[in-house]
Amino acid sequence: MLDWLLLIYPYVKAFHVMAVISWMAGAFYLPRLFVYHAERPAQAGEPTRSFVIMEDKLLRLIMNPAMIATWISGLTLVLTPGIVDWSLTWPWVKAGAVIAMSWFHIWCARERRQLAGGQGRAGRSYRMMNEMPTILMIAIVSAVIVKF
Repeated sequence: MLDWLLLIYPYVKAFHVMAVISWMAGAFYLPRLFVYHAERPAQAGEPTRSFVIMEDKLLRLIMNPAMIATWISGLTLVLTPGIVDWSLTWPWVKAGAVIAMSWFHIWCARERRQLAGGQGRAGRSYRMMNEMPTILMIAIVSAVIVKF
């Protein structure tokens, strides 16, 4: 089994990177859509409906599958023997940041439902939360590349 995992390892890693890029692209864009949605006057009607559709499709068709693919491929990489040394700090930092990113994803899904229902936060709150994926990305990439 070890030979088989090592044989497919580069392909799984490539797929993992592509899935992460897709997930992060959505995580960067969805809170920005929330800002525009929250700051759109309620009487505008049709433009608000457009935001609901864009937010739903981004989350359901891009972010959800990308998150699932990221987790599956990431766990496959972690389970490949000899790849991750858990006595070091970097895998724990990465794991914590990925869990935080998953929490952020769930938070976005909840906020999307609230905005679709005519509720939600002020645009300023979404602007501040829009920084979360950037902070997590810095932690994840730094941990993986520097391996501290």
